[in-house]
Amino acid sequence: MKIALMGTRGVPASYSGFETCVEQLGQRLVERGHEVTVYCRSHHITYEGDYYKGMRLVKLPTIANKYLDTMVHSFISSIHALTQGYDIALYFIAGNSPVTWIPRLVGTKTLLNVDGLDWKREKWPTLAQKYIQFSEYLATKLPNIYLTDSRVVQGYYQDRFNSTPPYIPYGSEIQQLPPGDVLSQFRLEPEQYILFVGRLVPENCAHHLVEAFRNLQTDKKCVIVGDAPYAEAYIADLKAKAADDPRIVFTGYVFGDGYHELGSNAYIFVETSGVGGTHPALVEAMAFGSCVITHDTPENLETIGEAGFAYNGRSGATDLQQQLSQLLQEPDTVATYQQLAQQRAQMYYTWEAVTDAYEALFQQLTR
Repeated sequence: MKIALMGTRGVPASYSGFETCVEQLGQRLVERGHEVTVYCRSHHITYEGDYYKGMRLVKLPTIANKYLDTMVHSFISSIHALTQGYDIALYFIAGNSPVTWIPRLVGTKTLLNVDGLDWKREKWPTLAQKYIQFSEYLATKLPNIYLTDSRVVQGYYQDRFNSTPPYIPYGSEIQQLPPGDVLSQFRLEPEQYILFVGRLVPENCAHHLVEAFRNLQTDKKCVIVGDAPYAEAYIADLKAKAADDPRIVFTGYVFGDGYHELGSNAYIFVETSGVGGTHPALVEAMAFGSCVITHDTPENLETIGEAGFAYNGRSGATDLQQQLSQLLQEPDTVATYQQLAQQRAQMYYTWEAVTDAYEALFQQLTR
């Protein structure tokens, strides 16, 4: 099949979980004999080649604006796709649903992975939230099929729209790396730091971890990996809260081998996000073999099952501090849950199984 992957920033993956999904899924589809094209935002992807891991890259412009970036690029990509003869166009993010009908004009089958309930994010003003909620409705109407990577989100669509999307989870296989240059750069020792990975935006609640850690009596460090466009004030406030604690380390964005090195050697991973579907960083932390603590959203609880801990998100830093304090005094408990997390990731979140499921959906549509 000729398959287009659309609606993300593109590959090589260097922003969020959906870019990682595109990279992992796309390369496996290529290995299975399919022709895969990834649509990339030219202002974001600096990779100069026309192919990456067997995937053809189409780099198109957009308007680099918080509200227009995704939709304008997806619209331009959809118009471009009309002449390409694709069998399948797979879009990501519910906000792209209004353009998923365009490739259907020439017989291309379209699918949309709706992600989590993005309208809950604090960064969106009321009008944008209404648009995203309307896009959720359009997701049930305009593509041939829409799907989700979360059972909780699946239940939301059933309750709100009386429509049940297929469920395909996120994958978790990652490269385990020993301590190396990245740990040395940030003066870290293996198993001697607590890790957060994510965009530094208010709804991801990294402030829960910073505030909790400042009051912990421990020689371990707290490593905050990530950054975010359009969130300068929040990030400045976050760093100000940590300014008097040298144990708290902000690395900025770290991708590829550097990210794998940090993940492979963490002691505890904390997922503080209060919104969204399945969080890729959480699934990958489990695969790395970290003991995981999550904000107690239904989506996070679904991901960890019985293989991790959850703190009360309404209490925020207060409850998180208590849980971290207890775990830091119980190394045997941490070791047990490191194993449980890794076993759960290997059982439920594999990219080969994810690729099998997507491929089956594609074949169902094109049959």
